[in-house]
Amino acid sequence: MSRRKRKRPGRLRQEPEAVTWAREKAGLTKRALAAKVGISEQLAGEIKSGWRNATPANLNRIAEALNCPVVVLERKRQTGPADDTLQPG
Repeated sequence: MSRRKRKRPGRLRQEPEAVTWAREKAGLTKRALAAKVGISEQLAGEIKSGWRNATPANLNRIAEALNCPVVVLERKRQTGPADDTLQPG
């Protein structure tokens, strides 16, 4: 019997560290956040750790439960190469 190896999603909608920071700032436990959002503790933990992507609806509910703008929780996207790679040689 072979075991399927788990892979993290290639692109996350949420920034896991930001979710943890906002949850702690709001004074909520992981269990309390999951209950407020209406998701399982397991799913909340996987979203927070980066093993699962939050759906847009769940990300909005998490932001609402944490009383913060959703943009605080969203993964920041890079728009191009780092500036130091564009230096003339």
